Amino acid sequence: MHPMLLDSIQRLKPLGRWLYEHSTEALWDRDTRTLPSDLQKRRRDYRRFAEQFIAPLALEVDRDPERADLRPLYIEAGRRGFLSETAPWPFGTMPWRSIFRRHIFHFALKAEEFCAACGGIGLALLFHDLGMAPLLLSGDLGVWRRWLWPICHANRRGKIRLVAYAITEPEAGSDVEESEGATCARFQTVARKVPGGYCIRGQKVFISGGGRCDAVVVFAVLEREDGQPARVDRDFTAFIVERGRPGFRIGRRERKLGQRACDATQLFFDDVFVPESHRIGPERSGWALNRNVLNYSRAVVGAIALGIARGAVEVATRFARETRLGGRPLLAYPEVQLALAELWTITMAMRAMVWQSARYPRPVQGIAAATKALCADLGLYVANRAMELMGDYGYLPPYGVEKAMRDVRLNQIYEGTNQINLLAVIESLWTPDIAGAPGEGFSAIG
Repeated sequence: MHPMLLDSIQRLKPLGRWLYEHSTEALWDRDTRTLPSDLQKRRRDYRRFAEQFIAPLALEVDRDPERADLRPLYIEAGRRGFLSETAPWPFGTMPWRSIFRRHIFHFALKAEEFCAACGGIGLALLFHDLGMAPLLLSGDLGVWRRWLWPICHANRRGKIRLVAYAITEPEAGSDVEESEGATCARFQTVARKVPGGYCIRGQKVFISGGGRCDAVVVFAVLEREDGQPARVDRDFTAFIVERGRPGFRIGRRERKLGQRACDATQLFFDDVFVPESHRIGPERSGWALNRNVLNYSRAVVGAIALGIARGAVEVATRFARETRLGGRPLLAYPEVQLALAELWTITMAMRAMVWQSARYPRPVQGIAAATKALCADLGLYVANRAMELMGDYGYLPPYGVEKAMRDVRLNQIYEGTNQINLLAVIESLWTPDIAGAPGEGFSAIG
């Protein structure tokens, strides 16, 4: 703060001085203090973990992800309770009050802090939360007892068990995440009822954590008994399939542009038998379950983009402070100041949208989808501008900004493409009684 301004503030009456916020506290700390006490602690814990365990591995794992050993990282995260937060105590480590008030907020904070250190490693830790989400959101206490409790308990003891989430197929991706697309999606993973359970046949692709997971929640269409063709919107059913089951095979790991630390892998199901106890929720309830999982996860995907963008801006800001041009720090030049101010402003706006979406006890589809789409677009813009600001240095791996640009590009694609998410925004504004009538039927937005 300018010395003359500080002197002027001191001349104000005591109440006037109190009303004038003139603390030199960092923006991160100010934002943290606005949160409830339990979330303040969580945010600080996430940041310390990211700085101590994630950031030192970021560039090394990005260079050679297939040889990277992340198991010590998983064990550390598990013992700290970070892999058991999907479920409430005593099943997991999430406080009961948070389940009903600010469940999503925990994951949004975790996603930002982890991904500010490394988007790929952040996703490698976060995919497990997505895999666990349908177990919780099924609302089935039997599923909680059979699956949630043992998995969370094992992770807390360092006996890591990871769960992935599998929807995407070679001919059915984002279309199954949108209402109209689901009615005609060419979905080929099929479950057939057999004595004692189900037989699953099909293939999944681009499954985050598919090569590392110990189990996967698989969505399949259940064959109909009336002979009619099975459809996603009416026959979707969720199952949990454990690694090692006969017929369950791990396929190719994709060589990705970004977020390389988290594998995207093919999964094959060659007549895999699962007992009835492995079904998640009632038969043909998978469409609602999938939609709800995505509603819960999309604000978190927005937070992933926010974290990657923030990491890029922090690097660019540090570079501008430490690099000199013409005998002056880059940060002394007005053009650089304006560029950085724009990027910091955008990240603040992204965080405001993520936090607003996360404040809802149960996610609102339109708000969650809008958060995901906008943050993904803005995250790419921020990373690209940060790289431009640094000139040639922005393209060099040691700084990590070119990695941030590669990492954040994926946010526009997964959890439903941005276009699908924007359609979800419109769908949430559509009045059900006249849905399908063009030009009519929009509910109030305000």
